[in-house]
Amino acid sequence: MGGYFLYHSIGTFPGKAKAVSQELSSFAEVWSAENDGQWPAALQLRQAFISAWERLIAAPAGSLTTTENVTSGLYTMLGALPEGTLAARRVLVAGDCFPSLHFLLAGLAERFDFTLETVPLRAGETWVRDEDVIARWQADVALTLLTQVTSTASYRCDLERLIAHGRSMGSLVGVDITQGVGVVPFSVAKLDPDFVVSTSLKWLCGTSGAGILYVKPALLGQCTPELRGWFSQPNPFSWDLDAFAYAPDARRFDHGTPAILASIASLPGLLWVEQTGVEAIAAQNRAMGEQLIGWGRDRGLRLASPEAAAQRGGSVMIGLPGSVVADEIINELRSRQLYCDARGTTLRLSPGAVTDSGDVARLCQALDQLLFRREPVAARIGLDVSSGTMPKA
Repeated sequence: MGGYFLYHSIGTFPGKAKAVSQELSSFAEVWSAENDGQWPAALQLRQAFISAWERLIAAPAGSLTTTENVTSGLYTMLGALPEGTLAARRVLVAGDCFPSLHFLLAGLAERFDFTLETVPLRAGETWVRDEDVIARWQADVALTLLTQVTSTASYRCDLERLIAHGRSMGSLVGVDITQGVGVVPFSVAKLDPDFVVSTSLKWLCGTSGAGILYVKPALLGQCTPELRGWFSQPNPFSWDLDAFAYAPDARRFDHGTPAILASIASLPGLLWVEQTGVEAIAAQNRAMGEQLIGWGRDRGLRLASPEAAAQRGGSVMIGLPGSVVADEIINELRSRQLYCDARGTTLRLSPGAVTDSGDVARLCQALDQLLFRREPVAARIGLDVSSGTMPKA
């Protein structure tokens, strides 16, 4: 018996190993055949991956393509915008965005002549409030990058409200859905963002390297990606050096020979999510999340995630006292086949399809032993084992 609480890192589903193995083994046979069918079969599988993503987020056909990761997807998007779109204006991002994207934006600010403004967290809080983003979002903001669900607090922003405000300001709006898609409903048809970036890891149970970029059709035709190549064309096999033209759809964001394996290995996870249903996945997750929150509340521990399910993604973050050595707790849990991680002294707990309420109960029992009763861990982290109380953080 154990418990897997790492869906914020790598998602899984019942039978994943067999499903992925079969998909890759089948591809190995095709790719190794001594005939001319390799590329048609490979590109068909890549298209199956793209189509599954389009269905998942209700995107029109031809509006989505593959990227290696969210950072490369954002870079491709910024480099494709019409010249001067960002010049002498602000780009807005919240201070709890995925750091890799902030690193990229900070590095490109001078090149594209924009001012990067980072909306800070309020003192003592663990996520940026929507109202604080709106307060800094005026008509001089050329682009705002929103995070659907944060990786540090599992805060789920009000995308409908924020995107509507962006429309009123005349700004472009991008959304990173990496930590939400697959456990939180998301529809580009309903929300109408200008672009979306994500990977197929986390709740979609895919592999690394299987990122995506969606671009709103009305914007797509205005984009001229600077990273371009033979797959950016309507016909990749047109080798007329003086007749390059961009494909009319999201293929214009392709460039050299596309990577295939990550898409193939991620397809079983996408299809499992589609067959199971996001609402069913979310319902199971919410029940276990409430179980974790109740345990933490009863122990007087700080909840670093929103308590309301409507404001929370699939993870529950619980703060431990500053005297606790989180790595020691993680290692002790691992020895009991209970798997989670921490950022600083905040435990990140993400139960999913292979986790059940019994696993949650075992995790809570183990944490009770480690934090309140067990020696020598209790003494080592400064707990008052005689009273069973936590030291003040």
